[in-house]
Amino acid sequence: MSTASLTPPVDTSIDTLRRIGTYVENRSAILCPPDKGYLFESRLRKVIREYNLSGLTELASRLNVSVPSPLGDAVVEAMTTNETSWFRDVHPFEAMRTGIIPEMVQAKQPTRKLSVWSAACSTGQEPYSLAMMLDLHFPQLHSWDVSIWGTDLSDEVLAHGRSGRYSALEVNRGLPAQYLARYMSREGTSYVVSETVKRRVHFEKLNLIAPWPMRTRFDLIMCRNVLIYFDADVRAGIVRKMRDTLNPGGYLILGSSEISLGNVEGFTRAVFGRTTVYRKDQR
Repeated sequence: MSTASLTPPVDTSIDTLRRIGTYVENRSAILCPPDKGYLFESRLRKVIREYNLSGLTELASRLNVSVPSPLGDAVVEAMTTNETSWFRDVHPFEAMRTGIIPEMVQAKQPTRKLSVWSAACSTGQEPYSLAMMLDLHFPQLHSWDVSIWGTDLSDEVLAHGRSGRYSALEVNRGLPAQYLARYMSREGTSYVVSETVKRRVHFEKLNLIAPWPMRTRFDLIMCRNVLIYFDADVRAGIVRKMRDTLNPGGYLILGSSEISLGNVEGFTRAVFGRTTVYRKDQR
């Protein structure tokens, strides 16, 4: 997330940081410990400037968790980590290409429908990566009803994803040459995702701790490098809801540092190469 070079005065008192952190946690369940004052200062710098505030103290005084506001939305978005890349971590995508997707293609043959959810998708590279992989390696799916959903808390990153437009720097973060040549076109200084890929990816705003509006039941959910920002009880609650959103036999893929489901039942652990995933029990 970019920050400005000029910054208004900021107040880094523990009380001020705790009030802002509590607001963000109440709205999103994202943990913002007050001992990390540098994160508050750097991430909220732009918000302070845009709303013409004197500093973090004034910002904190204007936040009211019971009254939604554009300022509150801006604070939550600013404190959200939006780190992503194409085919991030590689191995989960290999697990999908060589094991999970072939299994699903066989199992879903009667309905010829496949639904995937990329939770906390940030600017869209993860769902687009999957759409590219499916198009290239599974041509039999071209005639299927394939839907890929990308959700995030931030309106800003969702708008970026919907545009399908990426800078050269963004494209260079993990996009293999064969995918770049096949699925991206150059427009000025930007690269734009092809319509073949874009039409299979849908972006929606979703707060993981709020009610989930989707009525779709998914065959595969990717929720990677997200749960680490929540406490154990919130993590378990989100995983339970994802379990209930999966079709029987569907897969949940977590980040490499999130492979423990805690006390959530209804999954069987499976290993594909160097990737550990969880399969919803058939019942």
